[in-house]
Amino acid sequence: MNAVSNRVATHAEPLQYQSGFVNHFTTEALPGALPPHNSPQRCAYGLYAEQISGTAFTAPRHVNRRSWLYRIRPAAVHRPFQRIEAGHVTSDFTAVPTPPNQLRWDPLPLPSVPTDFIEGLVTVAGNGGPQEQSGCGIHLYAANRSMTNRAFYNADGEMLIVPQLGRLSLITELGRLTVEPMEVAVVPRGIRFRVELLDSTARGYVCENFGADFRLPELGPIGSNGLANARDFLAPVAWYEDQAGKYELLTKFMGNMWRAEMDHSPFDVVAWHGNYAPYKYDLRKFNTIGSISYDHPDPSIFLVLHSVSDTPGVSNIDFVIFPPRWLAMEDTFRPPWFHRNIASEFMGLIEGVYDAKAEGFAPGGASLHNCMIGHGPDAGTFEKASNADTSKPHHITDTMAFMFETRRVIRPTRFALETAQLQANYFQCWQGLKKNFNPQQP
Repeated sequence: MNAVSNRVATHAEPLQYQSGFVNHFTTEALPGALPPHNSPQRCAYGLYAEQISGTAFTAPRHVNRRSWLYRIRPAAVHRPFQRIEAGHVTSDFTAVPTPPNQLRWDPLPLPSVPTDFIEGLVTVAGNGGPQEQSGCGIHLYAANRSMTNRAFYNADGEMLIVPQLGRLSLITELGRLTVEPMEVAVVPRGIRFRVELLDSTARGYVCENFGADFRLPELGPIGSNGLANARDFLAPVAWYEDQAGKYELLTKFMGNMWRAEMDHSPFDVVAWHGNYAPYKYDLRKFNTIGSISYDHPDPSIFLVLHSVSDTPGVSNIDFVIFPPRWLAMEDTFRPPWFHRNIASEFMGLIEGVYDAKAEGFAPGGASLHNCMIGHGPDAGTFEKASNADTSKPHHITDTMAFMFETRRVIRPTRFALETAQLQANYFQCWQGLKKNFNPQQP
């Protein structure tokens, strides 16, 4: 993929995107800003050449991620970092014992005082850590103002942002992304960005991936088409700010938050090329696969992105969605069946109703079902599905749920276990499952 923008970007311009997943992109905001080779003795327009590598230099070509940036000042131009209070953001998932219970939370309340994306970020669960370069952190955010004169980058992991309420404008070093509910965005490890709100309030979820970068899964027997298509992933074109003034640079490094002062905007990349870049994806474009005879396949058929682990066939993290779809299986219990998994599942709801729960799971809410903890449809859903007419297809509409699934136990934080949003009576949704067994009646 080789998409080039030859225009000077300004705030008034419409957003432009490059299409394709992990392609080699080439983009410039001023004509001739891209040099003929990566590191010339002198760059055009007095720019500096800088490489950012998201993988080891010697990683195989098909997984190697890096981009060359041509910027007004190098990223090294800032004053020393000082550690600051992180609020409820953490990478320590061992502070409290992890209970073997089904857990569910109401949506995070919207802030009543001015709060930007970073200020409104809270950690609810996770595993592993940045020192291991494995595992994930799971966060919620709620904000009511844009970030101004401040930027953030995460040295601990890449960030998968899942908006549930309100549109976001992600201003990144490599360009701008506008993301709305039903879309997701990924900001790679180390890429600086700020979040501007396009609506009065915003709320959503963040998966912080400490391990291998998210990538598209292999399709195997599905064939060459299906699930998320590479063409639907969009990366920004080059856009820059040449702006002096007091700026604050925040970073998350080894689980702590740090702050440094700058005298200019860090969003000064005039041109770039490579395959290490932010991107977004519209979940409504997902090509859903399912059964058209009986039973239904495992939820891995809903896999959008995954982070591989050191065990072949087992992910570090899976990002799975449950979108609108047709259910046509006959003589089949169509909602998700009762199950216990070696993997652990954190679920969120973006819109509508999740088909395995009749009530209590609201958009913006979340649930956690850890390793070998029994879970599944509640009593009302079981009764309805057991008596449904499966000779007719059922169209599930107006819904979008998702799941962060990992091979490790997902450990809730102290905040998550003590917040008023934790539903103390979640276990009650299964207590109405009555005994139906009758040995005299097959």
